[in-house]
Amino acid sequence: FLQRCIQLLLLPIHVLACLGLWESFYKKVFPYIMAKVAPIYNHKVYKQKQQLLSSLRKFAGPSGQLTLLEIGTGTGTNFQFYPPGCRLTCTDPNPNFRKFLLKSLSENRHLKLEHLVVASGEDLHQIRDGTMDAVVCTLVLCSVTNIHKVLTEVLRVLRLGGAFYFLEHVAADHSSWTYFWQKICDPVWKYFGDGCSLSRETQKELEKINFSELNLRRIHVTPYWIPTSPHIIGYPVK
Repeated sequence: FLQRCIQLLLLPIHVLACLGLWESFYKKVFPYIMAKVAPIYNHKVYKQKQQLLSSLRKFAGPSGQLTLLEIGTGTGTNFQFYPPGCRLTCTDPNPNFRKFLLKSLSENRHLKLEHLVVASGEDLHQIRDGTMDAVVCTLVLCSVTNIHKVLTEVLRVLRLGGAFYFLEHVAADHSSWTYFWQKICDPVWKYFGDGCSLSRETQKELEKINFSELNLRRIHVTPYWIPTSPHIIGYPVK
């Protein structure tokens, strides 16, 4: 009932979406929102990100340089956690993030940008097979159209022995009040979170993909009562 009430309140936006007007408008606005929100979120998960991404160095190639692909780079909030000399390829389907991304690069001179590609995670055909030591994806799998396609592309571009690093908010336990509110808020969240779903079962999708090992743990981001609190963090190896 609550979900239906929310959908009724969202009717004007739904009409704009059906006319193709909402997406074009929000794609321009969303990067400005993320430029404000991303640093706040980064502060909350700083220790977890630092701990997770500090192990990137061990996947560097024989030259000692790390060739890294980030899917859904956005404003570039992960750049500070990448090792010096990292050869970076950035992808994002929204070209309006470009100026924010370049600003972050100017503040992180220890990185070397090799390619900046406007592409969705489901279609990374511009990147050759087995050319990446590591792939990073944070708060992206919640909003992609097809998680399985994204993970299949990740597996394709990774070299044998390479790793896929992720940090994603996910569905809560189905018997919890958090999950109840996730399902209630989903219609609103998708419009204002650029397609983001609060109740994705991302762990199940990761387990279906043919990685050789999966290192994963669950965490909660404060405040614990918000629908985006449940997270998974870790990395599988090809």
